Amino acid sequence: MSTPHVIVGLSGGVDSAVAAWRLKDQGYRVSGLFMQNWTEDESAYCSAAEDFQSARMVADELGIPLHRVDFSAEYRERVFRHFLDDYRAGRTPNPDLLCNREVKFQPFREHALRLGADFVATGHYARLEAASDGPVLARSVTEDKDQTYFLALVARAHFERVLFPIGDLTKPQVRELARTAGLPNHRRKDSTGICFIGERPFREFLQQYLKPDPGPIVDDRGAPIGEHQGLMFYTLGQRRGLNIGGRRGALEAPWYVAAKQTATNTLVVSQDSQHPLLMSGQLETASFSWLGAPSRPDAPLQARVRHRQALQDCRIESLADGRVHVRFTDAQRALSPGQYCVLYEGERCLGGGEIDLSFPAAS
Repeated sequence: MSTPHVIVGLSGGVDSAVAAWRLKDQGYRVSGLFMQNWTEDESAYCSAAEDFQSARMVADELGIPLHRVDFSAEYRERVFRHFLDDYRAGRTPNPDLLCNREVKFQPFREHALRLGADFVATGHYARLEAASDGPVLARSVTEDKDQTYFLALVARAHFERVLFPIGDLTKPQVRELARTAGLPNHRRKDSTGICFIGERPFREFLQQYLKPDPGPIVDDRGAPIGEHQGLMFYTLGQRRGLNIGGRRGALEAPWYVAAKQTATNTLVVSQDSQHPLLMSGQLETASFSWLGAPSRPDAPLQARVRHRQALQDCRIESLADGRVHVRFTDAQRALSPGQYCVLYEGERCLGGGEIDLSFPAAS
């Protein structure tokens, strides 16, 4: 029997590098595949060129071939267009979940299999467990790095022939393995944010694609206190960048975005970081992407509404058109339409859905 061939998505970061090293150490025949998703304005802000050079050095050190593929057209059509549409509607999208569903575990996985891979691997902090009806997505051993939140929209069938080699490791363990293995990027900082935005101011980037749409800023009593440049440039709970100076009669305290009233193009702000407008007890998703149903109707479930958030106890109710209503035990702050709610039962990730509506904590 020939040695199984694994193609690893080498991003240039330490996680995927250790994933490749571990697989080779386990006796697999390993190749690397570098994926580029963004080609515009790369030299100024996006680190794709630097990432590729790092991936190439890792491949050279491991003695494995490195392929390169450009999925920027697919990314722009399947992810970026949705990203802009959501912002135009005053929502706050998370393109990372769509990137995994629409690019990494569709064209990327298919391309790797066409190159002759028996398995495809990435450096995600997640685990896959075998079950009679297919792979089960489970949380990694390290809660602060667990990335199942970003994988919750991937179709279950697309986890077939996928490996997550570092899902049983902590980040310090990954760094130490990279150092002892002599991997050239063992000290490289983790990437943050979205490649196509980079380190530039977020509003500056959006203004290249979305025209400003000024409107009033009012406080939580309805008093006008300024003008915003467009609801798409603000997120619920946001503190910085509001450009609200000292106000007569107001506290010497920061202001927070408390609500976005799209019907009147009004931004509501408050100096109360826990203002009732920011606190929600329930939400409703758009059509939910299920990886698996709860084990029983009354099973205790938990949810995340943002990456690295502690798991939140909740109850759910299935609605028409595949929507899900989620009721939280504790009120949640700044539930933003366009973000995602991901459900868990124990270690198992059940899937996720885009937040469509939120309801006041008192309702």
